[in-house]
Amino acid sequence: MRHYSPKRDRRRGISIGKQRFLNLALSLAILLQISYPLLEGEALRVITLGIVYVGAVAMLVHGFFSFGTRYAFSYFVITFLFALATEELGMRTGWPFGTYSYDPSLGFKIFELPLVVPCAWLMMAHPVLVAARRLTHNWVFLYGGAAIAAWDLFLDPQMVSAHRWTWQFTGSHVPFQPEIPLSNTFGWLFAGMGLIALLHLTLPRERRKGGAELIAVDIFIFWTLFSGFVGNIFFFHRPGVALFAGAIYGGLFGPYLFSRWFGRP
Repeated sequence: MRHYSPKRDRRRGISIGKQRFLNLALSLAILLQISYPLLEGEALRVITLGIVYVGAVAMLVHGFFSFGTRYAFSYFVITFLFALATEELGMRTGWPFGTYSYDPSLGFKIFELPLVVPCAWLMMAHPVLVAARRLTHNWVFLYGGAAIAAWDLFLDPQMVSAHRWTWQFTGSHVPFQPEIPLSNTFGWLFAGMGLIALLHLTLPRERRKGGAELIAVDIFIFWTLFSGFVGNIFFFHRPGVALFAGAIYGGLFGPYLFSRWFGRP
């Protein structure tokens, strides 16, 4: 039997104009990703930056439309500053990710860090927080850290292959990714746990009655899995990355997508 939902408790959703703007931002982020393997040279560099900036805007807009001004503002400030501090620490000390350096092609810098890097954190952290809060109550930080590390299993090999950043290391590497140290994955796990814990404790948890649905987050999460798997097999010719990263990413986000499509048990 369908549960009765009083009319006063039903969500109104956002206006048509806001929904169109959100759809436009999300669609543009996906279209830019589709064009990525078809380009090279300067066009590829510009598209790489555009993917991150537009993706970050799409997730910020969704957070604002769904959870409100306080959520969006606090999310931006906390995530940006956390990413800035963590990446600066990583570049100067080699902890927690390992020894690495960013290429000048990534554009404008804040201190020694390209602006696009903390924007990548902004693009990833909101969908991860939404999924973590839905799936668990007491272990949001642990699931969130693992999910961010899984996301990076698709991101890092693609960017290293394009020479956007490089590593200097000897020793163990990520499976099927010999150019990336294993310390990077553990670094993302620990940094992700810290960021998600901070966001979970700080940001509002309930969506507004007039807030946007979570479908934009669902699409973004699924698209990352689909594009990462298909791209590595058919365009980047790295089936090991596709299978390894796809299995971990799918294993972590699969339960969230299942619960969204079919409802909680």
